[in-house]
Amino acid sequence: MKIDMSRIVSMSVLITALGVAGCQQRDVSLGNDRLQLHWKQEADGWHATGVQVRVGNAWQDAGTPDGSYTLLYSEQKPDSTPTVFKTNTGVPFPEPVYKYQQGFWKDATSPVSLNTAGEAVTAYPSDVREDGKHLVFTVDNAWASITASWALDERFPNDVVVEHQCIVKKPGYYSFATPTLATVAEDDMAWATVPGYFQGDSIQPDFIRAYAYGQGVPALPVIYRERCASTLAAIIDTKQSVSLAVIPRPGLGRDPWAHDHITHADWNIGLSHRNRAGALSPSLYYPVLGQKPSRLAAGDTVKFSYRYSLREGTWYDQVKHTANDVYQFKEALALRQNKQSLTHRIEAMYRYLTDTKTSMWHVESFEGRQIGGQSYLGGVVGSQGDAIKNSDYGAMWMLARATDDPALQKQVLPYALNFKLAQQQTTPGFFQGAAVGQYYLAKRKVFVEEWGEFVEPVSLTYYTMLDDGNILLFEPDHKVLLERLRLGAELLLKWQQPDGSWKVAYDRKTEEPLFQDIDDLRPTFYGLIVAHRILKDPKYLAAAEKGAAWFIRHGVEKGHFIGVCGDARYAPDFATAQSAQALLDLYDITGKKEYLEAALQAARIYTTSVYTHPIPSRQPKIVYGTPREDWEISQAGLSFEHGGIMGSAQRQGPIQLASHAGLFVRAFQLTQDSLFIDMARAAAIGRDAFVDSTTRVASYYWYAMNKGAGPYPHHAWWQIGWITDYLWAEAQLRSAGDISFPRGFVTPKVGPHQSYGFVPGTIYGDLADLVIRPGLVVCDNPSVEYLTAYSASKNRLFIILLNDLPTAQHAPVAIHVDAWKPGTRVKAVTSLPGGQSVAAQDGPTVDVSLPPYGLTVYALDLQ
Repeated sequence: MKIDMSRIVSMSVLITALGVAGCQQRDVSLGNDRLQLHWKQEADGWHATGVQVRVGNAWQDAGTPDGSYTLLYSEQKPDSTPTVFKTNTGVPFPEPVYKYQQGFWKDATSPVSLNTAGEAVTAYPSDVREDGKHLVFTVDNAWASITASWALDERFPNDVVVEHQCIVKKPGYYSFATPTLATVAEDDMAWATVPGYFQGDSIQPDFIRAYAYGQGVPALPVIYRERCASTLAAIIDTKQSVSLAVIPRPGLGRDPWAHDHITHADWNIGLSHRNRAGALSPSLYYPVLGQKPSRLAAGDTVKFSYRYSLREGTWYDQVKHTANDVYQFKEALALRQNKQSLTHRIEAMYRYLTDTKTSMWHVESFEGRQIGGQSYLGGVVGSQGDAIKNSDYGAMWMLARATDDPALQKQVLPYALNFKLAQQQTTPGFFQGAAVGQYYLAKRKVFVEEWGEFVEPVSLTYYTMLDDGNILLFEPDHKVLLERLRLGAELLLKWQQPDGSWKVAYDRKTEEPLFQDIDDLRPTFYGLIVAHRILKDPKYLAAAEKGAAWFIRHGVEKGHFIGVCGDARYAPDFATAQSAQALLDLYDITGKKEYLEAALQAARIYTTSVYTHPIPSRQPKIVYGTPREDWEISQAGLSFEHGGIMGSAQRQGPIQLASHAGLFVRAFQLTQDSLFIDMARAAAIGRDAFVDSTTRVASYYWYAMNKGAGPYPHHAWWQIGWITDYLWAEAQLRSAGDISFPRGFVTPKVGPHQSYGFVPGTIYGDLADLVIRPGLVVCDNPSVEYLTAYSASKNRLFIILLNDLPTAQHAPVAIHVDAWKPGTRVKAVTSLPGGQSVAAQDGPTVDVSLPPYGLTVYALDLQ
């Protein structure tokens, strides 16, 4: 017999109403074909007695039902004295040298954040009544009268929406927690996360690893701020394939830019994976105890709304549901509009980088060499404003090859190469082969690390293996670099531990391991992938696989990572995304599915480093004196440098350096998971409010808006690198692989984007070289991107056009072949695929119509 579940829902509400009115029936329920919630009246009030989710064809308990309500109260403003925590090596955390983290950590270890502030008052509802499709519970005590109206969400049948109203009875500071619908036993927990702060498959007994590094589930019921919560939800998965989440109503969290000033650090809501009593239960707190809105007088009313989402699935399903269904992440893409194309920005940054004044390019003498780099005016231990560095060697050599520009080839690359050679220790000893430091201090004439006198194996991977490897892709016969690469590879082998791992760092003087309180949960093994690909020695691949196996087991599967920024004491960062690309590259080499699965899991975890809130809108705002609409400066779609408790996103917000965009396009191509492609496009498109109008270089941190490169002029190379990677990834995706260019190695430090142009790619069967010629393509529609390539064997120029937007675009595109080579004439123009002829002329203009996120290719046969 077929059962009409909608009749069961309405019938259960009717029975509830009659039962309560007649004082005979002592239970109530809400339910549909996905979800069943039951409450029963006990001596001390109404308890939840059943919380069940449809899993397959059976009903599954979602933890242990509870139903209690909690408020926090303090007559005076709560104490802010922080608690001192020590690492497992006995050192107070964080050490004084980490000046950027001190304030964050003190705030995070105050009584409010640790959830020890105030008096906790817990009770069960004394009454319940039916109001249409709602069940309204009432809690009344000496502090407040609370009503909570519960109703199933008709759009999303796994969700229950709760409207919470609290009328306080005496003055003081208040915070109201969401009811504890159900608790999950720790041995039944499969995964838990507050996205942006932590994730893991088990309770982490080391509080610092759990709280500061997000490596596993904190044992304490800490409360997290929304400013680094990437997706506004607290989520727990059970081993029975049930996922529980609590999600605040949009608008409850802070607006990072309230009309005309920055409000990123405001703290409106608290999120936690535990209730105040310490039981695992996704929880929200509103307002936050001690924050301005929490100071209430007798008779004041607090209202807030949230939803419980209980479903078959995992935390990742909840992230997608919260982002897309509740916070309209996918829908908001339609607001994005460009004022300039990404390819136009590449051309402008090319001019910026060939101007020694704007790019702050310096050539210095060091041990008989002339070494070149750009000024770095950020924090470096020992710097007197004299630090220089280079960033993306793959992008340097790519741009020089694609533009065929003598200024880059003769005035930049040789000195950058000398910098690289000088950066590696070649003299015998413990550090022979290592990169001696990221930065060169011109006054002291020394190379140094960012934040101390030590050497990291991951820096060897970055500043020897990756940089040398990317150069060797373009200059494969460079004997000195080949020797240097092998020297670095041998040291990586020497430093690899028997289990496949590496130490985080070694003291420069004593050669003893440092940072023994954390593991090297980073893609250090990638350096050996480079060695294998360039040097063809199988022992390097074997060691890379050994390192990857350890990393997958101890990192990816557990959700444990650290970052690569020394000034942040290695808080997890963009290295997580880099890990995903490293594992994808290992999969491409070996064909082993475990690397593909681990790569995609790391990529999914990295989605929690991307903001999905607040909902972008057209609300007018004033940003440093300039009128903007809210969507223009939206954080939604932007990623962290490092988030969590002690990352830069706590103060400066997310960053514009979207190195993950190309990776996410590739992840979408592999999975058809739309969150990946939506996040890639949200990061890349319509971000002009962060781009300097003169140089077209984007600011790094969100809070700087459009102030340009600032103290980081070398970031322009990274920007060229990630934009190029993203656009060619889109071209490959949209052409279903008919456009495909080999990728080089990932860039050091900032993420997974890869170099191009060292060998030809294929465009609908033809081999072609990547070319960049400013002025070759002119299009007045800033939402149309253009990529260009040349087939020498066919004497054919390819123009690849991409639509950035989810709406059709129309534009005349002028192709000035003189910018390719003076005097060039066009014999024929055809569109691909299909080969439809277009009228030939020396400087053809083509009227282009591109469907949403569409692609069109023109082939120009030259005379």
